[in-house]
Amino acid sequence: MTALTVLAPVTGTVVDVSEVDDPVFAAGLVGPGLAIEPDGVRGGEAVAPIAGTIVKLHPHAFVVQHDDGRAVLVHLGIDTVKLGGEGFTTHASEGDVVQRGTVLVTWDPAAVRAGGRSAVCPVVALEATPDAVDRLAQVGTMVEHGEDLLTWG
Repeated sequence: MTALTVLAPVTGTVVDVSEVDDPVFAAGLVGPGLAIEPDGVRGGEAVAPIAGTIVKLHPHAFVVQHDDGRAVLVHLGIDTVKLGGEGFTTHASEGDVVQRGTVLVTWDPAAVRAGGRSAVCPVVALEATPDAVDRLAQVGTMVEHGEDLLTWG
């Protein structure tokens, strides 16, 4: 299986997923990855991290599955499901085939923070083993959406 490069879905600062204030993501229970603390001004566009089919799309989270079966989950903020989609706009539908970098959701991370929630965005290689994923971006650095974040070998 060839390596799959996972792009940063949002612009912001790279965070270790173990630092995410959610036990499921922090413990890597759904898979390994990184998280991004979105930039308050430029972090409002969430793009497809890989090319593939959107197999799950909620305003606050989405999963894109590559043709080879591997899938990447992007979650926009923590406990944002409780917002009921308010402040999020989807630009695609489940079943759509998308290219890397296609805008899937726009949202306002600053409004999420103002509402008392974390805007951090876990980016997870679903059901991957920790040794199958390598970081391409360093924790604490800024990434632009569309830049390389992870490689999944």
